[in-house]
Amino acid sequence: MNYPLGLLGLKIIRKSRLELVNISDIDQDKKFLDIYKKIKDHTLVPVERCYTLYQTVKYIIKNNIEGDFAECGVWKGGSCMLIAYVLQQAGISNRKIYMYDTFEGMTKPGEMDGQEEKDQWERGRVTDTLNNMCYSPIEEVKVNINSTGYHPGNIMMVKGRVEDTLPGTMPAKISLLRLDTDWYESTRHEMQHLYPLLVKNGVLIVDDYGAWQGARKAVDEYFSTIPNVFLGRIDYTGRIVIK
Repeated sequence: MNYPLGLLGLKIIRKSRLELVNISDIDQDKKFLDIYKKIKDHTLVPVERCYTLYQTVKYIIKNNIEGDFAECGVWKGGSCMLIAYVLQQAGISNRKIYMYDTFEGMTKPGEMDGQEEKDQWERGRVTDTLNNMCYSPIEEVKVNINSTGYHPGNIMMVKGRVEDTLPGTMPAKISLLRLDTDWYESTRHEMQHLYPLLVKNGVLIVDDYGAWQGARKAVDEYFSTIPNVFLGRIDYTGRIVIK
Protein backbone atom coordinates (compact mmCIF):
# COMPACT_ATOMS: atom_id res chain seq x y z
CA MET A 1 0.00 0.00 0.00
CA ASN A 2 1.31 3.46 -0.90
CA TYR A 3 1.20 6.27 1.66
CA PRO A 4 1.93 9.94 1.03
CA LEU A 5 5.35 10.95 2.33
CA GLY A 6 3.63 13.55 4.45
CA LEU A 7 1.97 10.83 6.51
CA LEU A 8 5.09 8.73 6.97
CA GLY A 9 7.52 11.61 7.38
CA LEU A 10 10.84 11.63 5.54
CA LYS A 11 12.80 12.21 8.73
CA ILE A 12 11.29 9.11 10.30
CA ILE A 13 12.25 7.01 7.28
CA ARG A 14 15.83 8.22 7.42
CA LYS A 15 16.05 7.61 11.16
CA SER A 16 14.67 4.10 10.75
CA ARG A 17 17.24 3.25 8.10
CA LEU A 18 20.06 4.58 10.26
CA GLU A 19 18.90 2.48 13.19
CA LEU A 20 18.85 -0.66 11.03
CA VAL A 21 22.45 -0.05 10.00
CA ASN A 22 23.53 0.56 13.58
CA ILE A 23 21.80 -2.54 14.89
CA SER A 24 23.24 -4.88 12.26
CA ASP A 25 26.77 -3.49 11.99
CA ILE A 26 27.84 -1.89 15.24
CA ASP A 27 25.41 -2.30 18.10
CA GLN A 28 25.55 -6.10 17.89
CA ASP A 29 29.36 -6.30 17.84
CA LYS A 30 30.18 -6.63 21.53
CA LYS A 31 33.94 -7.05 21.01
CA PHE A 32 34.11 -3.79 19.11
CA LEU A 33 31.95 -1.95 21.63
CA ASP A 34 34.14 -3.14 24.50
CA ILE A 35 37.20 -1.72 22.72
CA TYR A 36 35.44 1.49 21.72
CA LYS A 37 34.52 2.25 25.32
CA LYS A 38 38.22 2.11 26.20
CA ILE A 39 39.44 4.37 23.39
CA LYS A 40 36.60 6.82 22.71
CA ASP A 41 37.97 9.53 25.03
CA HIS A 42 41.32 9.39 23.25
CA THR A 43 40.15 9.91 19.68
CA LEU A 44 38.29 12.47 17.57
CA VAL A 45 37.33 9.75 15.08
CA PRO A 46 33.57 9.02 15.18
CA VAL A 47 32.28 5.54 15.91
CA GLU A 48 31.54 4.67 12.27
CA ARG A 49 35.13 5.30 11.19
CA CYS A 50 36.43 3.52 14.28
CA TYR A 51 34.37 0.50 13.28
CA THR A 52 35.86 0.58 9.79
CA LEU A 53 39.33 0.64 11.34
CA TYR A 54 38.37 -2.28 13.59
CA GLN A 55 37.12 -4.29 10.61
CA THR A 56 40.26 -3.42 8.65
CA VAL A 57 42.59 -4.78 11.32
CA LYS A 58 40.52 -7.97 11.48
CA TYR A 59 40.70 -8.27 7.68
CA ILE A 60 44.50 -7.95 7.79
CA ILE A 61 44.78 -10.62 10.49
CA LYS A 62 42.33 -13.02 8.80
CA ASN A 63 44.14 -12.79 5.47
CA ASN A 64 47.66 -12.98 6.92
CA ILE A 65 48.66 -9.71 5.28
CA GLU A 66 52.23 -8.96 6.25
CA GLY A 67 53.60 -5.66 7.44
CA ASP A 68 53.42 -3.23 10.31
CA PHE A 69 50.78 -0.63 11.15
CA ALA A 70 51.38 3.09 10.67
CA GLU A 71 49.34 6.17 11.58
CA CYS A 72 50.28 9.76 10.81
CA GLY A 73 48.54 12.22 13.11
CA VAL A 74 47.64 10.29 16.27
CA TRP A 75 46.40 12.99 18.73
CA LYS A 76 45.90 11.08 22.01
CA GLY A 77 46.54 7.70 20.38
CA GLY A 78 42.97 6.36 20.26
CA SER A 79 43.18 4.78 16.80
CA CYS A 80 46.47 3.06 17.59
CA MET A 81 44.99 1.87 20.88
CA LEU A 82 42.16 0.29 18.89
CA ILE A 83 44.68 -1.43 16.60
CA ALA A 84 46.61 -2.73 19.61
CA TYR A 85 43.48 -4.10 21.27
CA VAL A 86 42.36 -5.96 18.12
CA LEU A 87 45.82 -7.45 17.61
CA GLN A 88 45.82 -8.67 21.20
CA GLN A 89 42.37 -10.21 20.78
CA ALA A 90 43.97 -12.33 18.05
CA GLY A 91 46.98 -13.19 20.21
CA ILE A 92 49.35 -11.03 18.15
CA SER A 93 52.03 -8.85 19.74
CA ASN A 94 54.90 -8.98 17.24
CA ARG A 95 53.58 -6.38 14.78
CA LYS A 96 55.02 -2.91 15.16
CA ILE A 97 52.71 0.10 15.45
CA TYR A 98 54.28 3.32 14.14
CA MET A 99 52.84 6.55 15.57
CA TYR A 100 53.91 9.69 13.69
CA ASP A 101 53.05 13.06 15.22
CA THR A 102 54.59 16.36 16.31
CA PHE A 103 53.06 15.75 19.77
CA GLU A 104 53.10 19.56 19.95
CA GLY A 105 49.94 20.46 18.04
CA MET A 106 49.06 20.99 14.39
CA THR A 107 51.61 22.36 11.96
CA LYS A 108 50.78 25.44 9.92
CA PRO A 109 48.77 24.86 6.72
CA GLY A 110 50.44 25.83 3.47
CA GLU A 111 49.61 27.50 0.18
CA MET A 112 47.74 24.47 -1.15
CA ASP A 113 45.37 24.33 1.83
CA GLY A 114 42.05 26.17 1.95
CA GLN A 115 41.25 29.44 3.66
CA GLU A 116 39.00 27.69 6.17
CA GLU A 117 41.94 25.57 7.29
CA LYS A 118 44.15 28.64 7.63
CA ASP A 119 41.52 30.57 9.58
CA GLN A 120 40.96 27.68 11.98
CA TRP A 121 44.69 27.26 12.53
CA GLU A 122 45.13 30.97 13.27
CA ARG A 123 42.47 30.81 15.98
CA GLY A 124 44.57 28.32 17.92
CA ARG A 125 48.03 29.68 17.10
CA VAL A 126 50.64 29.11 19.80
CA THR A 127 53.85 29.81 17.88
CA ASP A 128 54.70 30.80 14.31
CA THR A 129 54.62 27.15 13.26
CA LEU A 130 52.32 25.34 15.73
CA ASN A 131 48.89 25.74 17.29
CA ASN A 132 46.90 23.90 19.94
CA MET A 133 44.69 21.94 17.54
CA CYS A 134 45.01 18.23 18.32
CA TYR A 135 47.65 18.89 20.96
CA SER A 136 48.62 15.99 23.17
CA PRO A 137 52.14 15.67 24.64
CA ILE A 138 54.07 12.50 23.92
CA GLU A 139 54.08 11.53 27.61
CA GLU A 140 50.27 11.45 27.65
CA VAL A 141 50.11 9.40 24.45
CA LYS A 142 52.64 6.92 25.86
CA VAL A 143 50.45 6.40 28.92
CA ASN A 144 47.41 5.83 26.71
CA ILE A 145 48.99 3.34 24.31
CA ASN A 146 50.78 1.48 27.12
CA SER A 147 47.46 1.09 28.94
CA THR A 148 46.44 -1.39 26.23
CA GLY A 149 49.08 -3.85 27.43
CA TYR A 150 50.55 -4.19 23.94
CA HIS A 151 54.26 -5.07 23.80
CA PRO A 152 55.96 -1.69 24.47
CA GLY A 153 58.97 -2.67 22.36
CA ASN A 154 56.71 -2.75 19.31
CA ILE A 155 55.29 0.74 19.81
CA MET A 156 57.32 3.13 17.67
CA MET A 157 56.59 6.77 18.53
CA VAL A 158 58.14 9.11 15.96
CA LYS A 159 58.15 12.74 17.11
CA GLY A 160 58.31 15.65 14.66
CA ARG A 161 56.89 16.87 11.37
CA VAL A 162 56.52 13.98 8.93
CA GLU A 163 58.34 16.14 6.40
CA ASP A 164 61.34 15.87 8.73
CA THR A 165 61.00 12.31 10.07
CA LEU A 166 60.19 10.57 6.76
CA PRO A 167 61.91 8.74 5.15
CA GLY A 168 64.33 8.54 8.08
CA THR A 169 62.15 6.31 10.27
CA MET A 170 59.89 3.89 8.41
CA PRO A 171 58.74 0.26 8.51
CA ALA A 172 60.06 -2.10 5.86
CA LYS A 173 56.50 -3.15 4.99
CA ILE A 174 53.09 -1.74 5.93
CA SER A 175 49.80 -3.63 6.16
CA LEU A 176 47.67 -0.67 7.28
CA LEU A 177 48.41 3.00 6.67
CA ARG A 178 46.14 5.59 8.27
CA LEU A 179 46.63 9.26 7.37
CA ASP A 180 45.18 12.01 9.56
CA THR A 181 47.45 15.07 9.33
CA ASP A 182 44.88 17.11 7.37
CA TRP A 183 47.13 19.40 5.32
CA TYR A 184 48.45 19.12 1.77
CA GLU A 185 52.22 19.08 2.37
CA SER A 186 52.18 16.47 5.13
CA THR A 187 49.69 14.22 3.32
CA ARG A 188 51.62 14.45 0.06
CA HIS A 189 54.85 13.56 1.89
CA GLU A 190 53.20 10.59 3.60
CA MET A 191 51.79 9.28 0.33
CA GLN A 192 55.15 9.69 -1.39
CA HIS A 193 57.16 7.81 1.22
CA LEU A 194 54.74 5.41 2.93
CA TYR A 195 52.24 4.31 0.29
CA PRO A 196 54.94 2.47 -1.72
CA LEU A 197 55.62 0.41 1.44
CA LEU A 198 51.98 -0.71 1.64
CA VAL A 199 51.93 -4.37 0.64
CA LYS A 200 49.57 -5.97 -1.87
CA ASN A 201 46.09 -6.20 -0.32
CA GLY A 202 47.18 -3.78 2.39
CA VAL A 203 44.82 -0.95 3.33
CA LEU A 204 45.09 2.83 3.18
CA ILE A 205 42.65 4.94 5.21
CA VAL A 206 42.54 8.72 4.70
CA ASP A 207 40.58 10.34 7.50
CA ASP A 208 40.12 13.89 6.19
CA TYR A 209 39.74 13.47 2.44
CA GLY A 210 36.25 14.97 2.43
CA ALA A 211 36.84 17.56 5.14
CA TRP A 212 40.03 19.36 4.14
CA GLN A 213 40.98 20.63 0.70
CA GLY A 214 44.70 19.98 1.11
CA ALA A 215 44.40 16.31 2.10
CA ARG A 216 42.06 15.65 -0.82
CA LYS A 217 44.31 17.41 -3.32
CA ALA A 218 47.41 15.53 -2.14
CA VAL A 219 45.71 12.14 -2.44
CA ASP A 220 44.15 12.94 -5.82
CA GLU A 221 47.47 14.14 -7.21
CA TYR A 222 49.29 11.04 -6.04
CA PHE A 223 46.71 8.61 -7.42
CA SER A 224 46.42 10.48 -10.73
CA THR A 225 49.59 8.69 -11.82
CA ILE A 226 48.50 5.22 -10.62
CA PRO A 227 45.91 3.29 -12.68
CA ASN A 228 42.99 1.29 -11.30
CA VAL A 229 42.83 2.70 -7.77
CA PHE A 230 39.39 2.51 -6.16
CA LEU A 231 39.00 5.14 -3.43
CA GLY A 232 36.04 3.90 -1.40
CA ARG A 233 33.84 6.14 0.72
CA ILE A 234 33.56 5.38 4.45
CA ASP A 235 31.50 8.44 5.31
CA TYR A 236 31.41 12.11 4.30
CA THR A 237 35.16 12.49 4.85
CA GLY A 238 36.83 9.09 5.35
CA ARG A 239 38.17 7.16 2.35
CA ILE A 240 39.66 3.67 2.02
CA VAL A 241 41.83 1.88 -0.55
CA ILE A 242 42.77 -1.80 -0.76
CA LYS A 243 46.04 -1.91 -2.67
